[in-house]
Amino acid sequence: MTPLYRDREDAGARLAGALGFLKGRAGVLVLAIPRGGVPVARVVADSLASPLDIVITRKVGAPENPELAIGAVTQEGEPIIDRDMVRLLRVPQKYLDLEVKAQEGEVRRRMVAYRGERPFPSLRGKVVVIVDDGIATGATAKAAVASVRAGGAAEVIVAAPVGSREAVAELATVADRVVCPSTPEPFYAIGGFYDRFDQVDDETVRKALSGSPGTRQG
Repeated sequence: MTPLYRDREDAGARLAGALGFLKGRAGVLVLAIPRGGVPVARVVADSLASPLDIVITRKVGAPENPELAIGAVTQEGEPIIDRDMVRLLRVPQKYLDLEVKAQEGEVRRRMVAYRGERPFPSLRGKVVVIVDDGIATGATAKAAVASVRAGGAAEVIVAAPVGSREAVAELATVADRVVCPSTPEPFYAIGGFYDRFDQVDDETVRKALSGSPGTRQG
Protein backbone atom coordinates (compact mmCIF):
# COMPACT_ATOMS: atom_id res chain seq x y z
CA MET A 1 0.00 0.00 0.00
CA THR A 2 1.40 3.39 -1.02
CA PRO A 3 1.20 5.97 1.79
CA LEU A 4 -1.08 8.94 1.16
CA TYR A 5 0.95 11.39 3.23
CA ARG A 6 4.63 11.93 4.06
CA ASP A 7 3.90 12.84 7.66
CA ARG A 8 1.33 14.66 9.80
CA GLU A 9 2.51 18.08 8.64
CA ASP A 10 2.01 17.10 5.00
CA ALA A 11 -1.43 15.74 5.89
CA GLY A 12 -2.23 18.99 7.71
CA ALA A 13 -1.32 21.06 4.67
CA ARG A 14 -3.60 19.05 2.43
CA LEU A 15 -6.40 19.08 4.98
CA ALA A 16 -6.04 22.85 5.29
CA GLY A 17 -6.63 23.10 1.55
CA ALA A 18 -9.88 21.17 1.93
CA LEU A 19 -10.92 23.58 4.69
CA GLY A 20 -10.18 26.65 2.62
CA PHE A 21 -13.87 27.63 2.66
CA LEU A 22 -13.33 28.72 6.29
CA LYS A 23 -10.58 31.24 5.49
CA GLY A 24 -11.56 34.73 6.53
CA ARG A 25 -14.57 33.52 8.48
CA ALA A 26 -14.90 35.01 11.96
CA GLY A 27 -15.21 32.92 15.10
CA VAL A 28 -13.36 29.81 13.89
CA LEU A 29 -11.59 27.76 16.56
CA VAL A 30 -9.48 24.67 15.78
CA LEU A 31 -9.50 21.94 18.43
CA ALA A 32 -7.04 19.07 18.05
CA ILE A 33 -7.56 15.58 19.43
CA PRO A 34 -4.26 14.78 21.15
CA ARG A 35 -1.84 13.53 20.67
CA GLY A 36 -1.69 12.55 17.00
CA GLY A 37 -4.12 15.20 15.84
CA VAL A 38 -2.06 18.08 17.21
CA PRO A 39 0.63 18.38 14.49
CA VAL A 40 -2.09 18.16 11.83
CA ALA A 41 -4.23 20.78 13.56
CA ARG A 42 -1.27 23.13 14.07
CA VAL A 43 -0.88 23.40 10.28
CA VAL A 44 -4.63 23.81 9.80
CA ALA A 45 -4.89 26.55 12.43
CA ASP A 46 -1.96 28.45 10.94
CA SER A 47 -3.48 28.22 7.47
CA LEU A 48 -6.84 29.52 8.69
CA ALA A 49 -5.22 32.13 10.98
CA SER A 50 -7.36 30.66 13.78
CA PRO A 51 -6.60 29.87 17.42
CA LEU A 52 -5.58 26.32 18.30
CA ASP A 53 -6.54 24.40 21.40
CA ILE A 54 -7.34 20.78 22.23
CA VAL A 55 -10.36 18.66 23.01
CA ILE A 56 -9.41 15.63 25.05
CA THR A 57 -11.31 12.40 24.61
CA ARG A 58 -10.12 8.89 25.33
CA LYS A 59 -11.07 5.70 23.58
CA VAL A 60 -12.55 2.90 25.67
CA GLY A 61 -10.89 -0.20 24.27
CA ALA A 62 -12.28 -3.70 24.00
CA PRO A 63 -10.99 -6.51 26.22
CA GLU A 64 -7.79 -8.04 24.79
CA ASN A 65 -7.99 -5.59 21.87
CA PRO A 66 -7.46 -2.05 23.19
CA GLU A 67 -7.28 -0.58 19.67
CA LEU A 68 -10.90 -1.59 19.03
CA ALA A 69 -13.14 1.15 20.40
CA ILE A 70 -16.27 0.19 22.28
CA GLY A 71 -16.79 3.77 23.41
CA ALA A 72 -15.03 6.93 24.52
CA VAL A 73 -14.89 9.41 27.38
CA THR A 74 -15.29 13.18 26.89
CA GLN A 75 -13.21 15.77 28.71
CA GLU A 76 -16.23 16.45 30.92
CA GLY A 77 -16.00 12.82 32.04
CA GLU A 78 -19.15 11.75 30.19
CA PRO A 79 -18.80 8.21 28.77
CA ILE A 80 -20.24 7.44 25.34
CA ILE A 81 -20.60 3.68 24.99
CA ASP A 82 -21.35 1.68 21.84
CA ARG A 83 -23.91 -0.63 23.38
CA ASP A 84 -24.26 -2.72 20.23
CA MET A 85 -20.51 -3.43 20.25
CA VAL A 86 -20.59 -4.17 23.97
CA ARG A 87 -23.35 -6.73 23.43
CA LEU A 88 -21.66 -8.23 20.39
CA LEU A 89 -18.38 -8.74 22.26
CA ARG A 90 -20.12 -9.69 25.51
CA VAL A 91 -18.06 -7.16 27.43
CA PRO A 92 -18.51 -7.61 31.20
CA GLN A 93 -19.92 -4.58 33.01
CA LYS A 94 -17.08 -4.75 35.55
CA TYR A 95 -14.50 -4.44 32.77
CA LEU A 96 -16.43 -1.55 31.24
CA ASP A 97 -16.65 0.32 34.54
CA LEU A 98 -12.94 -0.08 35.23
CA GLU A 99 -11.91 0.93 31.70
CA VAL A 100 -14.12 4.03 31.76
CA LYS A 101 -12.65 5.03 35.14
CA ALA A 102 -9.10 4.56 33.83
CA GLN A 103 -9.75 6.70 30.75
CA GLU A 104 -11.42 9.42 32.85
CA GLY A 105 -8.22 9.56 34.88
CA GLU A 106 -6.10 9.84 31.74
CA VAL A 107 -8.30 12.67 30.43
CA ARG A 108 -7.71 14.60 33.66
CA ARG A 109 -3.97 13.92 33.51
CA ARG A 110 -3.72 15.18 29.95
CA MET A 111 -5.74 18.30 30.67
CA VAL A 112 -3.21 19.28 33.34
CA ALA A 113 -0.16 18.14 31.35
CA TYR A 114 -1.10 19.98 28.17
CA ARG A 115 -2.98 23.03 29.38
CA GLY A 116 -1.88 23.57 32.98
CA GLU A 117 -4.15 26.09 34.69
CA ARG A 118 -5.04 27.94 31.49
CA PRO A 119 -8.83 28.32 31.21
CA PHE A 120 -10.55 26.46 28.40
CA PRO A 121 -11.75 28.83 25.64
CA SER A 122 -15.42 29.64 25.35
CA LEU A 123 -17.06 27.67 22.53
CA ARG A 124 -20.35 29.55 22.59
CA GLY A 125 -21.24 30.78 19.13
CA LYS A 126 -17.98 29.52 17.60
CA VAL A 127 -17.37 27.48 14.48
CA VAL A 128 -15.34 24.63 15.95
CA VAL A 129 -13.15 22.44 13.75
CA ILE A 130 -12.22 19.16 15.46
CA VAL A 131 -9.04 17.75 13.91
CA ASP A 132 -7.44 14.32 14.20
CA ASP A 133 -4.81 12.50 12.14
CA GLY A 134 -7.31 9.88 11.01
CA ILE A 135 -10.74 8.41 11.67
CA ALA A 136 -10.89 4.65 12.18
CA THR A 137 -14.02 3.83 14.22
CA GLY A 138 -15.02 7.45 14.84
CA ALA A 139 -15.62 6.82 18.56
CA THR A 140 -13.08 9.38 19.75
CA ALA A 141 -14.27 12.06 17.33
CA LYS A 142 -17.89 11.35 18.23
CA ALA A 143 -17.09 11.96 21.90
CA ALA A 144 -15.33 15.18 20.92
CA VAL A 145 -18.41 16.35 19.01
CA ALA A 146 -20.60 15.67 22.06
CA SER A 147 -18.19 17.64 24.24
CA VAL A 148 -18.09 20.60 21.87
CA ARG A 149 -21.87 20.62 21.44
CA ALA A 150 -22.25 20.74 25.22
CA GLY A 151 -20.00 23.81 25.20
CA GLY A 152 -22.42 25.72 22.99
CA ALA A 153 -20.62 25.71 19.62
CA ALA A 154 -22.70 27.18 16.81
CA GLU A 155 -21.27 24.80 14.20
CA VAL A 156 -19.15 21.67 14.55
CA ILE A 157 -16.91 20.41 11.76
CA VAL A 158 -14.88 17.21 12.04
CA ALA A 159 -11.77 17.14 9.85
CA ALA A 160 -9.16 14.44 9.25
CA PRO A 161 -6.83 13.61 6.35
CA VAL A 162 -8.02 10.00 6.08
CA GLY A 163 -10.87 7.92 7.43
CA SER A 164 -13.00 4.86 6.92
CA ARG A 165 -16.15 5.46 4.89
CA GLU A 166 -18.35 3.92 7.56
CA ALA A 167 -16.94 6.10 10.34
CA VAL A 168 -17.14 9.25 8.24
CA ALA A 169 -20.77 8.52 7.39
CA GLU A 170 -21.56 7.91 11.07
CA LEU A 171 -19.89 11.16 12.13
CA ALA A 172 -21.90 13.05 9.52
CA THR A 173 -25.01 12.22 11.56
CA VAL A 174 -23.70 14.08 14.63
CA ALA A 175 -21.47 16.83 13.17
CA ASP A 176 -22.62 19.66 10.92
CA ARG A 177 -19.97 18.69 8.39
CA VAL A 178 -17.18 16.13 8.00
CA VAL A 179 -14.15 17.03 5.88
CA CYS A 180 -12.06 13.97 5.01
CA PRO A 181 -10.12 14.15 1.71
CA SER A 182 -9.44 10.41 1.54
CA THR A 183 -11.66 7.45 2.46
CA PRO A 184 -9.77 4.46 1.00
CA GLU A 185 -11.14 0.97 0.81
CA PRO A 186 -10.14 -1.34 2.30
CA PHE A 187 -9.29 0.72 5.37
CA TYR A 188 -6.33 -0.35 7.50
CA ALA A 189 -4.66 1.13 10.56
CA ILE A 190 -4.29 4.91 10.27
CA GLY A 191 -0.49 4.72 10.45
CA GLY A 192 -0.43 2.70 7.25
CA PHE A 193 -1.53 5.76 5.26
CA TYR A 194 1.52 7.76 6.42
CA ASP A 195 5.14 7.33 5.36
CA ARG A 196 6.19 8.66 8.78
CA PHE A 197 3.86 8.14 11.72
CA ASP A 198 6.05 8.82 14.73
CA GLN A 199 4.72 8.81 18.28
CA VAL A 200 3.70 12.31 19.39
CA ASP A 201 4.88 13.06 22.93
CA ASP A 202 3.46 15.41 25.55
CA GLU A 203 6.16 18.02 24.98
CA THR A 204 5.27 18.25 21.28
CA VAL A 205 1.66 18.93 22.25
CA ARG A 206 2.64 21.65 24.71
CA LYS A 207 4.90 23.34 22.18
CA ALA A 208 2.18 23.29 19.52
CA LEU A 209 -0.26 24.95 21.89
CA SER A 210 2.17 27.70 22.86
CA GLY A 211 4.02 28.02 19.58
CA SER A 212 2.41 31.19 18.27
CA PRO A 213 0.26 34.06 19.51
CA GLY A 214 -2.74 32.55 17.76
CA THR A 215 -2.70 29.52 20.05
CA ARG A 216 -3.15 31.41 23.29
CA GLN A 217 -6.68 31.62 24.56
CA GLY A 218 -7.99 34.06 27.13
